[in-house]
Amino acid sequence: MTVNRYGFTLIEMLMVVVIVGLLTAIAIPRIQTVRGSAFVATMKSDLRNFAVAEESYFYDFQNYAGDVATLRARGHGTSPGVSVLINEATPMGWSATVSHVGTAVRCYLFTGAAAPVGVATEDGFLTCD
Repeated sequence: MTVNRYGFTLIEMLMVVVIVGLLTAIAIPRIQTVRGSAFVATMKSDLRNFAVAEESYFYDFQNYAGDVATLRARGHGTSPGVSVLINEATPMGWSATVSHVGTAVRCYLFTGAAAPVGVATEDGFLTCD
């Protein structure tokens, strides 16, 4: 009499676990890279929006806002996890640094007579390190 057995052997199950583990080991670093790129893109977008808010404030008051709360009260906001630091704000120019809680990368922008900040070396060009 023959006995039919259904199911997987222990070796087959171990091979499936090993293959799934290898695929996961390959996929995780790629996902982290994509997430980091998304965080940087978000920071760049928020810094550009911040620049527009600063120029709008200057148009109304002939001075740049030295406090992020002042711009926030006028309707300027940032994306979740993004923080903006105004390094300098005078009637002649401003500089700002943007960071995100999900990455160590920082983005910098300065304009006018403000001192360059971070790795930014050209007036009006957004730069990230």
